[in-house]
Amino acid sequence: MEKHSKIYIAGHRGMVGSAILRKLQAEGYNNFVTRTSAELDLRSQQEVAHFFAAEQPEYVFLAAAKVGGIVANNTYRADFLYDNLQIQNNIIHYAYLNKVKKLMFLGSSCIYPKLAPQPLKEEYLLTGPLEATNEPYAIAKVAGIKLCDAYRSQYGCNYISVMPTNLYGYNDNYHPENSHVLPALIRRFHEAREQQAPEVVIWGSGEPRREFLFADDLAEACYYLMQHYNEPGLINIGTGEDISIKDLALLVKQVTGYKGEISFDRSKPDGTPRKLMDVSKLHEKGWKHHVALADGIALAYQDYLSKPAS
Repeated sequence: MEKHSKIYIAGHRGMVGSAILRKLQAEGYNNFVTRTSAELDLRSQQEVAHFFAAEQPEYVFLAAAKVGGIVANNTYRADFLYDNLQIQNNIIHYAYLNKVKKLMFLGSSCIYPKLAPQPLKEEYLLTGPLEATNEPYAIAKVAGIKLCDAYRSQYGCNYISVMPTNLYGYNDNYHPENSHVLPALIRRFHEAREQQAPEVVIWGSGEPRREFLFADDLAEACYYLMQHYNEPGLINIGTGEDISIKDLALLVKQVTGYKGEISFDRSKPDGTPRKLMDVSKLHEKGWKHHVALADGIALAYQDYLSKPAS
């Protein structure tokens, strides 16, 4: 990408898209095209067709998606499958029709089978059943990977797919029901501290292990791969390190300054027992993460505190 290249970031106001935008601006890029969801409904084939024909972007970061945690994924199953299929189908197809030079599709670690061997290697895709609670979202993301590969195979498009691990950071979603585990914990521990609650109850056993990557590290990896990676299939983006939900809760408790107790509601679902990415392929390409988890949580908490209460 040249500094003056026209770049479309789909989902530029979300946690991932805004991090990519910040990274590109810091690197001296200045020719961006963006649209809010109110300005452009990415589920509409007609609107997306008109947008690409009018704007003619040269590079596309496809970071737009309907996202949420376990509750949201399991509750809005039709929405998560339909909306995400529509968004990615429209953007990928009209990127091809309008001769976009390169497109990056951002997926998710939930594409891997629930009981796949750990750590998760790229070749484990489609080797077993998915985690039931987020299957619709995962199926949409798998379809996006395969669509990028199909356009590469049939039309020679330079479309790449990256699979981030669990993300957190600036502009995260802290909704009490629809957020992911780390922002949900930040909000819960902060509110418990403010209310001087004697106890914070965590869903599940606390035993599952998860990997977390600061969103600005992801943006740096995406920028690096957009410059250096041109292969079919997918590549994992993560830290290669994981932590139990219990230890994560203790870390958030420490960062937020909460003084009460922690208990675990074992009647609630745990989700996948472990989800650690194998990032050896990424490391071989020359990139590693920089932000340690405790430091990243502290940055995310300060960002949360800066937002108006909701």
